[in-house]
Amino acid sequence: MFPKSGNRFPEGPIRATEAAYAAAIAEALASEVGTSRLATKTVMFWTGASDRSARHWLNGDHGPGGLHLILLARNSTAVMKTIMQLADQEGFELTIELSAARTALIRATAIVEALSSKGGYGL
Repeated sequence: MFPKSGNRFPEGPIRATEAAYAAAIAEALASEVGTSRLATKTVMFWTGASDRSARHWLNGDHGPGGLHLILLARNSTAVMKTIMQLADQEGFELTIELSAARTALIRATAIVEALSSKGGYGL
């Protein structure tokens, strides 16, 4: 009988688990949409997932996978930040913040232009 060798990956500084992933996503979602029935409906609308899946994600029972995670990140800045933290890529967080600020400025500019062209509110 030979001793078992190889096939083991060295453990990094962070030991990732499914439970930690689910809890982190749940915390991010709760910070942005809350945990109410409306929050469940919002998550369902963003992802097209079932009521049961959305509740599991919000409760931290399970984490979203694949396409659902991408759709959540598209609609939730908190989820995107969490993904970056879990991937140890927090440098991208500034890029996300700048993108959100840019989007807000574009919206504000469009509102100001619409108001100034409608009635000449002194702008």
